[in-house]
Amino acid sequence: MVSVPFQPSLFGLGDPSADASFSTMDRVALDAQSWVDLAPGWLRGPDTLFTTLVESVPWEQRVRWMYDHRVAEPRLTCGWTSAQAPPPLDGLACLLSQHYGVAFDSVWANYYRHGGDSVAWHGDRVRFTLQRPRVAIISLGSPRRFGLRPRGGGSAQWFTVHGGDLLVMGGRSQHDWLHTVPKAMHGGPRISVTYRHTEPDPSD
Repeated sequence: MVSVPFQPSLFGLGDPSADASFSTMDRVALDAQSWVDLAPGWLRGPDTLFTTLVESVPWEQRVRWMYDHRVAEPRLTCGWTSAQAPPPLDGLACLLSQHYGVAFDSVWANYYRHGGDSVAWHGDRVRFTLQRPRVAIISLGSPRRFGLRPRGGGSAQWFTVHGGDLLVMGGRSQHDWLHTVPKAMHGGPRISVTYRHTEPDPSD
C-alpha cells in the first residue's frame, strides 16, 4: 500500500456545521425493504473536524481472536454515548435524531490511517435487537469506497464517500445486506463517525 498524506482543502476548513435542511440528500433503494441515504457535503468544515479528532481522541487498536490467533484490527477506534461525545459530535447526534425520528445514543469512530486499514464485509449488531435500525455515518478526511452487497449473494453497490458526506443505512439493510470499507492502494487517512440507536423507531 502507498501511504498518501491527508491534504486539507480550503473548502474543508472552518468551524464544522451541518446542513440542517439535508438539502443534498438522495435516497437509493437497495431492494424493496432496504435503503441508503447519501447527502454529499452535509458537514461543512470537515477537514477541521478531522484534524481535531486525529489529535484529541484517545484512539485504541482492538485485538480479536481469529482462527485461534490474536489479530489486531486494521484501524483505530473510539466510542462514546452521544451525551459523552466531544463537540460537535454530540450536537450532530441531536440533528440526526430530529431528522430520522430515533434517538441516536451511541457514537463510534473508526480511524483508517492509510489505505491499508479497512473493515471487512459485515452487518452491524444492532440487527439483533432492532427490526429496522438506522446507522448514520459521517465521513471525514480522504475519499474512500463504501460497498454494500446482499447477504444471499449478488452484485455489490459502491459509493465513494468524501469528507463531509453523510451516508445513512436504513430499512432492513443490516439484516439483508453486508457493508465494507475495503483496502485502497492509494488511500489517504480517513475517519468515519457512526451513530446508532438502541431504542426502536416508534413507528415500527
